[in-house]
Amino acid sequence: MSQQVQQAPTGQHSHAHPHPPQPSQQVMPAPQPDPVMQARIEADFKPVDIAVGGPSTAFAFCNTHKLEKCKQCNVDFTALNRVSKILVTNPTLRCPPPPTVVQQKLSQAVTNMKDEGNNLYKLNKTREALSKYNMAASIAVQRPAWESAAILREELSTVVSNRSAALLELGDYLGALVDAETVISVRRQWPKGHFRKAKALVALGHIEEAKDAISLGLQFEPNNTELSGYMLELDKQLASRNQPNTKEKSVSVTSA
Repeated sequence: MSQQVQQAPTGQHSHAHPHPPQPSQQVMPAPQPDPVMQARIEADFKPVDIAVGGPSTAFAFCNTHKLEKCKQCNVDFTALNRVSKILVTNPTLRCPPPPTVVQQKLSQAVTNMKDEGNNLYKLNKTREALSKYNMAASIAVQRPAWESAAILREELSTVVSNRSAALLELGDYLGALVDAETVISVRRQWPKGHFRKAKALVALGHIEEAKDAISLGLQFEPNNTELSGYMLELDKQLASRNQPNTKEKSVSVTSA
């Protein structure tokens, strides 16, 4: 009697034997937050009642008055909504880009508006130039928070410096001084801000303080001809102011 042997299908064994256990995929545990940092976050956390709206409901407002910036509710969502607008209008932008990425359109808008103001100023259309400088400054401060702060400082300081000159020309000496102080706070080592401050102080009758402003600017740039030349002019003004009036003295003596 012949014994039939069944052939195992191709790729299968004809006999059973134990297989080694397959290694299970290990799931990496989620990193645990730092307890100290977590405690600080929870201590500073303050719930805010907000309303959302606008395109894609991506903009925040105070829930009571539906305002982006509300003094009564003590909230300001301007910066947050600015970032939301950029992300909504750029759907391919999944996260803020690195600070080396600069919005060229924004820089060009600031430059164009500033140049228009400069041209109007040269034509003695100072009030129209002031309007252009105001618009340029408003555009400059819209730069996203993730971009390099140096770009904002350079653009804003230049525009506000020109606006200070326009305000001085229009007789708003205090406004010119405020803008000059703003330029210095934004870009302290730039000589032009100290020059604008000195000009405004002279217009306000504070020549000694104007000299101090020029001296500070010269500390950052000792060879600046604009500052050193204006310092000589201030010295002459002080000498002229402090010089005794001999004519009045001779008249008073003769009258006596």
